[in-house]
Amino acid sequence: MTDLEEVPPVPTVGFLYPGYSAEDDYPTFERMLGNVRLVVRHTLMRTDAHEVNALLDIGGEDVLGEGADALRAQGVDAAVWACTSGSFVFGWDGAEAQVEGVRTASGVPASSTSFAFVNACRALDVRRVAVAATYPRDVASRFVEFLGHVGIEVTSLSYEGIFTAAEVGTLTREQVIDFVAANDHPDAEAVLVPDTALHTADCLEDLETRIGKPVLTANQVTVWEGLRLIGDHSTREGLGTLFRCGDRGTTGVRPS
Repeated sequence: MTDLEEVPPVPTVGFLYPGYSAEDDYPTFERMLGNVRLVVRHTLMRTDAHEVNALLDIGGEDVLGEGADALRAQGVDAAVWACTSGSFVFGWDGAEAQVEGVRTASGVPASSTSFAFVNACRALDVRRVAVAATYPRDVASRFVEFLGHVGIEVTSLSYEGIFTAAEVGTLTREQVIDFVAANDHPDAEAVLVPDTALHTADCLEDLETRIGKPVLTANQVTVWEGLRLIGDHSTREGLGTLFRCGDRGTTGVRPS
């Protein structure tokens, strides 16, 4: 490359992240990925609660629209609503409408963590899963319904009943590994851990070594989904089976 040639821009994925809890997972992923920029835009969380009405507010059109407008101004190449419970709580059709709103406001391909879980399961050809949820039971049950919409069978559902994202974010690496390992099921082909408030970026390989099967965590699949949206199909080491699976260009379950 000569001095007159322009350096190609670094692909950029923007994430709408509610409040503050495990947002530092994203700089960790960025360092591990290389040659991609991950931008986190914090969105309004009026009430930090794993409770249906609070989650409907967290994922409301006004909140996400404001955040998506900001991502558009930052010139991102794709946008992901980085909240599982704040998407699946709307149901399948509502979550699709939510993503369409983010796509329209940001002007780029968009998705959410809930769809990322489905796409990740399809990429790994996983049909039976155990769910290790930090949520209360009523919220966790809605995730089971969301997965069931596309035929993903939940062989076991565990729920910790932690009421706030802030508390989830304080769990240590060892606590996370122990929690996930304790809630595997022998019939499950993978374990799903659906809370972006949970720190998991630095323990994905240890989780899979401990359990002996793929583990899909919320921040992991969210980042993976962002790469899928920008057409990055590269394999990466150190980020679990999902990032070693290769082509993810045809796995999407909905238009982006």
